[in-house]
Amino acid sequence: MNFIPDATVMVQFAIATVVLTITPGPDMTLFVGRALSQGKAAGFACAFGAMTGIVFHTALVALGLSALIVASPQAFFVLKIVGALYLIWLAFQAIRHGSAFSPEVTGKAPRSLARNWATGLGINLLNPKIILFFMTFLPQFVSAHDPHAPGKLFFLGLMFILIALPFTATMVIAADRLANLLKKSPRITRLTDYLFAGVFSAFAIKILTTQAK
Repeated sequence: MNFIPDATVMVQFAIATVVLTITPGPDMTLFVGRALSQGKAAGFACAFGAMTGIVFHTALVALGLSALIVASPQAFFVLKIVGALYLIWLAFQAIRHGSAFSPEVTGKAPRSLARNWATGLGINLLNPKIILFFMTFLPQFVSAHDPHAPGKLFFLGLMFILIALPFTATMVIAADRLANLLKKSPRITRLTDYLFAGVFSAFAIKILTTQAK
């Protein structure tokens, strides 16, 4: 199977993937926050949405489209603005509506799994740092002269998801269990809402300062 990289390459890629997976980012903040507020099913839905975005980014890299986006200052600028506005909107939602288990909103219907999945997908696709990462990270493990490079890139993209899933699942389950403790303290719950709003806002600022290199 020519699309499978060498064992040495896969080991190196696996180590890099683990390090990147446990590094905090907008995706992690989203699915942990949803697991806290709506339970692990919502957290997993957001996480799977983000993973779907990874497949999309991998396809862009394999087809060479990511390089075109980053090479265009106008396209990259628009992507940064849209991504930052999306994160700010999520921050606003966290402050305005609060957590789903807050006493004042317990009667409100929770977001559907499909909506959570779409939110996870959106926050991943609109993050220019993800495009920069996959454009510069994945190609390092494939030779530009390899005729099977596109297949290997897709293989590594799927490998990224498989390696990231156990870590993601652990964080979602831990957040779901922590939610049981937060339910007993509405004040801490509200502070958590502001915490996630602050984190989303910080990532929005970080996205705006991202430079295409």
